[in-house]
Amino acid sequence: MERARLTRRLLLTGLGSAALAAGVAGCEANRPVPPQVAVTPRPPTARSTVPARRDEATLRRKIASLLVVGFRGEQLDQAEWVRAAIRDGLGGVILFDRDLRTDAVRNIRSPQQVTALVRSLRRAAPRLIVSIDQEGGKVARFNPGNGFPATKSQAEIGAANSAATTRAWARELVHSLTSVGITLNYAPVVDLNVNPDNPAVGRLDRSFSADPNVVVTNATEEIQVHREAGVKTSIKHFPGLGSATANTDFAVADVSTSWRPVELEPFQRLISAGAADSVLVGHVLNRQLDPDRPASLSRAVVTDLLRGRLGWRGPVVSDDMQAVAITSRFGRDEAVALALDAGVDLLVFGNQQVYDPAIVTEVVGTVVRLVRSGRLTEDRIDESVARVDALRPRG
Repeated sequence: MERARLTRRLLLTGLGSAALAAGVAGCEANRPVPPQVAVTPRPPTARSTVPARRDEATLRRKIASLLVVGFRGEQLDQAEWVRAAIRDGLGGVILFDRDLRTDAVRNIRSPQQVTALVRSLRRAAPRLIVSIDQEGGKVARFNPGNGFPATKSQAEIGAANSAATTRAWARELVHSLTSVGITLNYAPVVDLNVNPDNPAVGRLDRSFSADPNVVVTNATEEIQVHREAGVKTSIKHFPGLGSATANTDFAVADVSTSWRPVELEPFQRLISAGAADSVLVGHVLNRQLDPDRPASLSRAVVTDLLRGRLGWRGPVVSDDMQAVAITSRFGRDEAVALALDAGVDLLVFGNQQVYDPAIVTEVVGTVVRLVRSGRLTEDRIDESVARVDALRPRG
Protein backbone atom coordinates (compact mmCIF):
# COMPACT_ATOMS: atom_id res chain seq x y z
CA MET A 1 0.00 0.00 0.00
CA GLU A 2 1.61 3.27 -1.11
CA ARG A 3 2.01 5.79 1.71
CA ALA A 4 -0.37 8.71 1.23
CA ARG A 5 1.13 12.16 0.93
CA LEU A 6 -0.92 15.05 2.26
CA THR A 7 0.42 18.58 2.21
CA ARG A 8 -0.70 21.34 4.52
CA ARG A 9 -1.67 23.35 1.48
CA LEU A 10 -4.01 20.57 0.32
CA LEU A 11 -5.62 20.31 3.74
CA LEU A 12 -6.23 23.97 4.17
CA THR A 13 -7.63 24.53 0.67
CA GLY A 14 -11.34 25.10 0.76
CA LEU A 15 -11.93 24.16 4.41
CA GLY A 16 -14.21 27.05 5.26
CA SER A 17 -17.19 26.43 7.53
CA ALA A 18 -20.46 26.57 5.63
CA ALA A 19 -23.20 28.83 6.94
CA LEU A 20 -26.34 27.18 8.26
CA ALA A 21 -29.24 27.27 5.84
CA ALA A 22 -32.10 29.57 6.75
CA GLY A 23 -35.63 28.13 6.94
CA VAL A 24 -38.22 29.08 4.37
CA ALA A 25 -41.81 29.23 5.51
CA GLY A 26 -44.52 28.33 3.07
CA CYS A 27 -48.01 29.74 2.95
CA GLU A 28 -51.21 28.65 1.30
CA ALA A 29 -53.22 31.12 -0.76
CA ASN A 30 -56.77 31.75 0.45
CA ARG A 31 -59.61 31.29 -2.00
CA PRO A 32 -61.81 34.38 -2.47
CA VAL A 33 -65.18 34.13 -0.74
CA PRO A 34 -68.28 35.81 -2.25
CA PRO A 35 -69.26 38.72 -0.02
CA GLN A 36 -72.81 37.44 0.57
CA VAL A 37 -71.58 34.07 1.89
CA ALA A 38 -70.68 33.81 5.55
CA VAL A 39 -67.90 31.32 6.11
CA THR A 40 -67.56 29.65 9.50
CA PRO A 41 -64.16 27.99 10.03
CA ARG A 42 -64.49 24.27 10.58
CA PRO A 43 -62.65 22.81 13.54
CA PRO A 44 -60.09 20.17 12.59
CA THR A 45 -61.41 16.68 12.83
CA ALA A 46 -59.63 13.90 14.68
CA ARG A 47 -58.86 12.32 11.33
CA SER A 48 -57.09 15.45 10.02
CA THR A 49 -54.71 15.51 12.98
CA VAL A 50 -53.59 11.89 12.65
CA PRO A 51 -51.02 12.44 9.84
CA ALA A 52 -49.38 15.26 11.82
CA ARG A 53 -49.13 13.07 14.90
CA ARG A 54 -47.74 10.21 12.84
CA ASP A 55 -45.19 12.49 11.20
CA GLU A 56 -44.09 13.76 14.60
CA ALA A 57 -43.80 10.24 16.00
CA THR A 58 -41.84 9.05 12.97
CA LEU A 59 -39.44 11.99 13.21
CA ARG A 60 -38.88 11.39 16.90
CA ARG A 61 -38.07 7.70 16.31
CA LYS A 62 -35.62 8.58 13.56
CA ILE A 63 -33.83 11.06 15.82
CA ALA A 64 -33.76 8.60 18.73
CA SER A 65 -32.13 6.03 16.44
CA LEU A 66 -29.11 8.34 16.13
CA LEU A 67 -28.40 8.33 19.88
CA VAL A 68 -26.24 6.02 21.99
CA VAL A 69 -26.51 6.43 25.77
CA GLY A 70 -24.83 5.13 28.88
CA PHE A 71 -26.79 4.15 31.99
CA ARG A 72 -26.37 2.88 35.53
CA GLY A 73 -27.50 -0.66 36.16
CA GLU A 74 -26.32 -4.25 36.07
CA GLN A 75 -29.79 -5.28 34.90
CA LEU A 76 -32.15 -3.57 32.50
CA ASP A 77 -34.81 -3.53 35.22
CA GLN A 78 -32.60 -1.06 37.11
CA ALA A 79 -32.87 1.46 34.26
CA GLU A 80 -36.50 1.62 33.21
CA TRP A 81 -35.85 4.88 31.36
CA VAL A 82 -33.55 2.96 29.00
CA ARG A 83 -36.24 0.34 28.39
CA ALA A 84 -38.70 3.15 27.56
CA ALA A 85 -36.15 4.82 25.28
CA ILE A 86 -35.59 1.53 23.44
CA ARG A 87 -39.36 1.25 22.87
CA ASP A 88 -39.22 4.77 21.43
CA GLY A 89 -36.49 3.87 18.93
CA LEU A 90 -33.19 4.41 20.80
CA GLY A 91 -30.22 3.63 18.57
CA GLY A 92 -27.87 2.06 21.08
CA VAL A 93 -26.22 1.87 24.46
CA ILE A 94 -22.63 2.06 25.67
CA LEU A 95 -21.47 -0.09 28.58
CA PHE A 96 -18.94 0.91 31.26
CA ASP A 97 -17.25 -1.10 33.96
CA ARG A 98 -17.10 1.64 36.62
CA ASP A 99 -19.01 4.86 37.22
CA LEU A 100 -16.73 7.83 36.60
CA ARG A 101 -18.10 9.88 39.47
CA THR A 102 -18.66 7.24 42.17
CA ASP A 103 -16.29 4.44 41.03
CA ALA A 104 -19.11 2.00 41.76
CA VAL A 105 -19.76 -0.94 39.45
CA ARG A 106 -21.83 0.40 36.60
CA ASN A 107 -22.79 -2.24 34.04
CA ILE A 108 -20.16 -4.99 34.30
CA ARG A 109 -19.68 -7.15 37.38
CA SER A 110 -19.00 -10.54 35.80
CA PRO A 111 -19.14 -12.26 32.40
CA GLN A 112 -22.38 -14.04 33.34
CA GLN A 113 -24.06 -10.88 34.61
CA VAL A 114 -23.15 -8.67 31.63
CA THR A 115 -24.13 -11.42 29.18
CA ALA A 116 -27.59 -11.51 30.77
CA LEU A 117 -27.77 -7.71 30.59
CA VAL A 118 -26.91 -7.63 26.89
CA ARG A 119 -29.41 -10.40 26.15
CA SER A 120 -32.17 -8.41 27.80
CA LEU A 121 -31.19 -5.34 25.79
CA ARG A 122 -31.20 -7.28 22.54
CA ARG A 123 -34.54 -8.91 23.39
CA ALA A 124 -35.98 -5.43 23.79
CA ALA A 125 -34.61 -4.43 20.35
CA PRO A 126 -32.76 -7.04 18.24
CA ARG A 127 -31.05 -4.36 16.14
CA LEU A 128 -29.94 -2.23 19.08
CA ILE A 129 -26.28 -1.19 18.93
CA VAL A 130 -24.53 -2.44 22.08
CA SER A 131 -21.18 -0.69 22.23
CA ILE A 132 -18.08 -0.44 24.38
CA ASP A 133 -14.53 0.95 24.57
CA GLN A 134 -12.41 -2.19 24.54
CA GLU A 135 -9.02 -1.07 23.26
CA GLY A 136 -6.81 -3.27 25.45
CA GLY A 137 -4.42 -2.38 28.24
CA LYS A 138 -5.59 0.46 30.47
CA VAL A 139 -8.69 1.19 28.39
CA ALA A 140 -10.58 -2.09 28.70
CA ARG A 141 -14.07 -2.21 30.17
CA PHE A 142 -13.76 -6.00 30.27
CA ASN A 143 -10.81 -6.65 32.56
CA PRO A 144 -9.59 -8.94 35.38
CA GLY A 145 -11.50 -6.80 37.89
CA ASN A 146 -14.79 -8.09 36.47
CA GLY A 147 -13.71 -11.60 35.50
CA PHE A 148 -12.31 -11.11 31.99
CA PRO A 149 -8.72 -11.80 30.85
CA ALA A 150 -6.13 -9.03 30.93
CA THR A 151 -5.20 -7.70 27.50
CA LYS A 152 -2.06 -6.02 26.23
CA SER A 153 -2.18 -2.37 25.23
CA GLN A 154 -1.97 -1.11 21.67
CA ALA A 155 1.47 0.32 22.51
CA GLU A 156 2.74 -3.15 23.45
CA ILE A 157 1.28 -4.65 20.28
CA GLY A 158 2.75 -1.90 18.12
CA ALA A 159 6.17 -2.39 19.68
CA ALA A 160 6.10 -6.07 18.66
CA ASN A 161 4.73 -5.13 15.21
CA SER A 162 4.07 -8.72 14.23
CA ALA A 163 1.01 -9.71 12.23
CA ALA A 164 0.75 -13.02 14.07
CA THR A 165 1.06 -11.33 17.47
CA THR A 166 -1.50 -8.69 16.56
CA ARG A 167 -4.03 -11.21 15.32
CA ALA A 168 -3.65 -13.42 18.38
CA TRP A 169 -4.12 -10.39 20.65
CA ALA A 170 -7.11 -9.17 18.65
CA ARG A 171 -8.77 -12.61 18.73
CA GLU A 172 -8.54 -12.72 22.51
CA LEU A 173 -9.91 -9.18 22.78
CA VAL A 174 -12.74 -9.84 20.33
CA HIS A 175 -13.68 -13.12 22.00
CA SER A 176 -14.60 -11.17 25.13
CA LEU A 177 -16.90 -9.03 22.99
CA THR A 178 -18.63 -11.83 21.11
CA SER A 179 -19.06 -14.00 24.21
CA VAL A 180 -21.15 -11.22 25.72
CA GLY A 181 -22.93 -9.92 22.62
CA ILE A 182 -21.21 -6.57 21.96
CA THR A 183 -21.87 -5.34 18.42
CA LEU A 184 -19.72 -2.16 18.17
CA ASN A 185 -16.26 -1.49 19.61
CA TYR A 186 -14.91 2.07 19.67
CA ALA A 187 -11.47 0.90 18.60
CA PRO A 188 -8.79 0.86 17.37
CA VAL A 189 -7.07 4.11 18.27
CA VAL A 190 -5.19 5.23 15.15
CA ASP A 191 -3.75 8.43 16.60
CA LEU A 192 0.01 8.74 16.15
CA ASN A 193 1.98 8.73 19.41
CA VAL A 194 3.75 11.97 18.56
CA ASN A 195 3.56 13.23 22.16
CA PRO A 196 4.37 10.39 24.57
CA ASP A 197 3.42 12.68 27.48
CA ASN A 198 -0.12 13.12 26.11
CA PRO A 199 -2.51 12.37 29.03
CA ALA A 200 -5.23 11.11 26.69
CA VAL A 201 -3.14 8.83 24.45
CA GLY A 202 0.60 8.53 25.10
CA ARG A 203 0.54 8.10 28.88
CA LEU A 204 -2.22 5.49 28.58
CA ASP A 205 -0.38 3.43 25.92
CA ARG A 206 -3.34 3.75 23.57
CA SER A 207 -1.40 4.28 20.34
CA PHE A 208 0.32 1.58 18.29
CA SER A 209 3.18 3.89 17.35
CA ALA A 210 4.35 7.31 16.14
CA ASP A 211 5.01 5.63 12.78
CA PRO A 212 1.97 5.70 10.46
CA ASN A 213 3.05 2.44 8.82
CA VAL A 214 3.01 0.59 12.16
CA VAL A 215 -0.36 2.11 13.06
CA VAL A 216 -1.99 1.21 9.75
CA THR A 217 -0.57 -2.32 9.66
CA ASN A 218 -1.71 -3.23 13.16
CA ALA A 219 -5.06 -1.43 12.94
CA THR A 220 -5.81 -3.29 9.71
CA GLU A 221 -5.17 -6.65 11.38
CA GLU A 222 -7.29 -5.75 14.40
CA ILE A 223 -10.22 -4.53 12.31
CA GLN A 224 -10.12 -7.67 10.18
CA VAL A 225 -10.39 -9.87 13.28
CA HIS A 226 -13.38 -7.83 14.46
CA ARG A 227 -15.03 -8.20 11.06
CA GLU A 228 -14.49 -11.94 10.97
CA ALA A 229 -16.39 -12.11 14.27
CA GLY A 230 -19.19 -9.81 13.13
CA VAL A 231 -18.24 -6.88 15.39
CA LYS A 232 -18.12 -3.35 13.97
CA THR A 233 -15.28 -0.94 14.79
CA SER A 234 -14.69 2.80 14.92
CA ILE A 235 -11.26 4.28 14.17
CA LYS A 236 -10.45 7.26 16.37
CA HIS A 237 -9.88 10.15 17.15
CA PHE A 238 -10.19 12.01 13.84
CA PRO A 239 -8.37 14.19 12.74
CA GLY A 240 -5.67 13.18 15.24
CA LEU A 241 -5.33 13.52 19.02
CA GLY A 242 -1.79 12.24 19.40
CA SER A 243 -0.11 15.61 19.97
CA ALA A 244 -2.57 16.85 22.62
CA THR A 245 -1.52 18.00 26.09
CA ALA A 246 -4.99 17.61 27.63
CA ASN A 247 -7.74 14.99 27.83
CA THR A 248 -10.96 16.20 26.18
CA ASP A 249 -13.04 14.39 28.82
CA PHE A 250 -11.85 16.91 31.40
CA ALA A 251 -10.51 19.94 29.49
CA VAL A 252 -10.25 21.56 26.07
CA ALA A 253 -7.49 19.91 24.02
CA ASP A 254 -6.00 22.47 21.61
CA VAL A 255 -3.57 21.00 19.07
CA SER A 256 -3.52 24.05 16.81
CA THR A 257 0.26 24.45 17.04
CA SER A 258 1.30 20.83 17.57
CA TRP A 259 -0.80 18.89 15.02
CA ARG A 260 0.80 17.88 11.72
CA PRO A 261 -0.88 16.68 8.50
CA VAL A 262 0.87 13.31 8.82
CA GLU A 263 -1.61 12.54 11.64
CA LEU A 264 -4.29 12.16 8.99
CA GLU A 265 -2.39 9.42 7.22
CA PRO A 266 -3.73 6.41 9.18
CA PHE A 267 -7.30 7.58 8.64
CA GLN A 268 -6.74 8.25 4.96
CA ARG A 269 -5.06 4.92 4.28
CA LEU A 270 -7.59 2.84 6.21
CA ILE A 271 -10.48 4.60 4.47
CA SER A 272 -8.88 4.19 1.03
CA ALA A 273 -8.34 0.48 1.71
CA GLY A 274 -11.97 -0.04 2.76
CA ALA A 275 -10.81 -1.03 6.24
CA ALA A 276 -13.04 1.33 8.25
CA ASP A 277 -16.56 0.63 9.53
CA SER A 278 -17.00 4.05 11.11
CA VAL A 279 -14.90 7.06 12.06
CA LEU A 280 -15.06 8.59 15.53
CA VAL A 281 -14.40 12.33 15.52
CA GLY A 282 -12.68 13.81 18.55
CA HIS A 283 -13.49 16.98 20.45
CA VAL A 284 -10.02 18.32 19.71
CA LEU A 285 -9.63 21.99 18.76
CA ASN A 286 -7.41 22.40 15.70
CA ARG A 287 -7.34 25.94 14.30
CA GLN A 288 -5.33 24.74 11.32
CA LEU A 289 -8.57 23.11 10.17
CA ASP A 290 -11.28 25.24 11.80
CA PRO A 291 -10.52 28.56 13.51
CA ASP A 292 -13.33 28.31 16.03
CA ARG A 293 -14.95 24.90 16.52
CA PRO A 294 -13.63 21.54 17.73
CA ALA A 295 -13.47 18.81 15.12
CA SER A 296 -16.65 17.07 16.30
CA LEU A 297 -18.71 20.22 15.72
CA SER A 298 -16.94 21.43 12.59
CA ARG A 299 -18.39 21.19 9.11
CA ALA A 300 -14.93 22.03 7.75
CA VAL A 301 -13.51 18.93 9.43
CA VAL A 302 -16.36 16.40 9.12
CA THR A 303 -17.93 17.31 5.78
CA ASP A 304 -15.18 19.12 3.89
CA LEU A 305 -12.13 17.19 5.08
CA LEU A 306 -13.32 13.73 6.16
CA ARG A 307 -16.09 13.25 3.62
CA GLY A 308 -14.74 15.57 0.93
CA ARG A 309 -10.95 15.27 0.84
CA LEU A 310 -10.67 11.78 2.32
CA GLY A 311 -13.76 10.43 0.57
CA TRP A 312 -15.43 8.82 3.61
CA ARG A 313 -19.03 7.80 2.89
CA GLY A 314 -19.85 5.79 6.00
CA PRO A 315 -21.08 6.67 9.50
CA VAL A 316 -19.37 9.30 11.63
CA VAL A 317 -19.54 8.82 15.39
CA SER A 318 -19.11 11.51 18.03
CA ASP A 319 -16.90 11.26 21.07
CA ASP A 320 -18.84 11.66 24.34
CA MET A 321 -21.12 14.67 23.82
CA GLN A 322 -21.06 15.34 27.56
CA ALA A 323 -17.28 15.81 27.66
CA VAL A 324 -16.05 18.98 29.34
CA ALA A 325 -14.39 20.11 26.11
CA ILE A 326 -17.89 20.47 24.62
CA THR A 327 -20.25 21.32 27.47
CA SER A 328 -18.02 24.00 28.99
CA ARG A 329 -18.27 26.15 25.88
CA PHE A 330 -21.28 25.19 23.80
CA GLY A 331 -23.84 23.57 26.07
CA ARG A 332 -25.70 20.42 25.12
CA ASP A 333 -28.37 21.73 22.74
CA GLU A 334 -26.08 23.94 20.67
CA ALA A 335 -23.46 21.17 20.53
CA VAL A 336 -26.09 18.74 19.20
CA ALA A 337 -27.14 21.23 16.53
CA LEU A 338 -23.55 21.90 15.46
CA ALA A 339 -22.59 18.21 15.42
CA LEU A 340 -25.51 17.22 13.19
CA ASP A 341 -24.94 20.18 10.89
CA ALA A 342 -21.25 19.27 10.70
CA GLY A 343 -22.16 15.81 9.43
CA VAL A 344 -21.92 13.61 12.53
CA ASP A 345 -24.35 10.69 12.39
CA LEU A 346 -24.27 8.88 15.74
CA LEU A 347 -24.26 10.99 18.91
CA VAL A 348 -22.85 9.31 22.03
CA PHE A 349 -23.92 10.43 25.51
CA GLY A 350 -21.94 8.42 28.04
CA ASN A 351 -23.88 9.75 31.03
CA GLN A 352 -20.61 9.65 32.95
CA GLN A 353 -19.78 13.32 33.47
CA VAL A 354 -23.38 13.98 34.49
CA TYR A 355 -26.14 11.42 34.85
CA ASP A 356 -29.35 12.39 33.10
CA PRO A 357 -32.07 9.72 32.73
CA ALA A 358 -34.04 12.21 30.62
CA ILE A 359 -31.22 12.62 28.09
CA VAL A 360 -32.96 10.79 25.23
CA THR A 361 -36.26 12.64 25.59
CA GLU A 362 -34.51 15.98 25.92
CA VAL A 363 -32.15 15.55 22.96
CA VAL A 364 -34.91 14.20 20.72
CA GLY A 365 -37.02 17.23 21.63
CA THR A 366 -34.11 19.54 20.83
CA VAL A 367 -33.60 18.05 17.39
CA VAL A 368 -37.33 18.09 16.61
CA ARG A 369 -37.29 21.83 17.32
CA LEU A 370 -34.23 22.28 15.10
CA VAL A 371 -36.05 20.56 12.25
CA ARG A 372 -39.30 22.47 12.78
CA SER A 373 -37.42 25.78 12.88
CA GLY A 374 -35.59 24.99 9.63
CA ARG A 375 -32.10 24.97 11.12
CA LEU A 376 -31.85 21.27 10.25
CA THR A 377 -33.81 19.39 7.60
CA GLU A 378 -35.49 16.03 7.90
CA ASP A 379 -33.50 14.96 4.84
CA ARG A 380 -30.34 15.57 6.88
CA ILE A 381 -31.70 13.28 9.61
CA ASP A 382 -32.58 10.64 7.01
CA GLU A 383 -29.00 10.68 5.69
CA SER A 384 -27.68 9.81 9.13
CA VAL A 385 -30.34 7.15 9.71
CA ALA A 386 -29.24 5.40 6.50
CA ARG A 387 -25.56 5.56 7.39
CA VAL A 388 -26.03 4.39 10.99
CA ASP A 389 -28.02 1.42 9.73
CA ALA A 390 -24.71 -0.07 8.52
CA LEU A 391 -23.57 -0.31 12.16
CA ARG A 392 -26.62 -2.21 13.38
CA PRO A 393 -26.63 -5.96 13.96
CA ARG A 394 -28.90 -7.82 11.59
CA GLY A 395 -31.10 -8.90 14.45
